[in-house]
Amino acid sequence: EWAAKRFREQVKWGADGLKIWKPFGLSVRDEHGRLVPVDDERLTPLWETAAELRKPVMIHVADPVAFFDPLTPQNERWEELHAHPDWQFPSPPYPAFRDIMAQLENLVTRHPGATFIGAHVGCYAENLGWVSRLLDKCPNFYVDISARLGELGRQPYTARRFCLKYADRILFGTDAGPSLPAYHIAYRFLETDDEYFNYDLSDPPTQGRWRIYGLFLPDEALEKIYSLNARRLLGINR
Repeated sequence: EWAAKRFREQVKWGADGLKIWKPFGLSVRDEHGRLVPVDDERLTPLWETAAELRKPVMIHVADPVAFFDPLTPQNERWEELHAHPDWQFPSPPYPAFRDIMAQLENLVTRHPGATFIGAHVGCYAENLGWVSRLLDKCPNFYVDISARLGELGRQPYTARRFCLKYADRILFGTDAGPSLPAYHIAYRFLETDDEYFNYDLSDPPTQGRWRIYGLFLPDEALEKIYSLNARRLLGINR
C-alpha cells in the first residue's frame, strides 16, 4: 500500500508508468527472510493503482536463460558471465527460471485491468512460442525488444512471424541511452534483409559469438513498433 500511494503521488508529478526490475522473484526478501515472488499478493495494491490510473507497468523478471544454466564452456554466455559473475543465478540457491516465468504469467493473468509490458521480449526471447501463448492469453500484455536483437535475429523466420502477428503489441527499445550507431544496428535488423551481421557494437558481440539476420518488416509494422504502440499506451496524442 505504501508503494501504491507513492506511485500515485509520482503520477501527479508527471510519471507515465511504473518500472519493476528483476529482483522480485529472484532476490527480494521480506522481513521474515522469505523470497518475495513476482505474483505476491501483497503487491496487489500497486497493480490495482496502475490499472486505476491507466498507467503501464514495465516489468523485467529473471534474465537470459543461459544465466540460470551451469557455468561451463558449453554455456553460450560463457564470456559474458565470466566478465559479470554476479549475473549468474544457478538453481539452487536461486529459483529456477521456469518458476519465475510462471509467476509472471500468474501476475499478468490475475490482473487483467493492468497493462504489463514484458521487457526484453516478455523476458523470454529464447522461446517466442511461450511469449506468443501469453500474448494470446492476456490482451493486457505487451513486450519490448530491448537488448534482445541477438536472440531475435538468430531465429529470423520465427521472429518475423512474431513481429507481424503481434505488431500492435510490440514496442521498440534498446536498454541503453541514445546512441546513433546502436540505432543503426536496430534499424538494420528491423528494416532490412541483410544477413549475418553483428547485433551490437562489440566484436565479438558481448552476449554470445553469433550473428543475426534482418527481419525486413513492412512499414505498417515498423510504424507501430517504433512509435504508435508506445503513444497509445502512454496516451500521447501529439
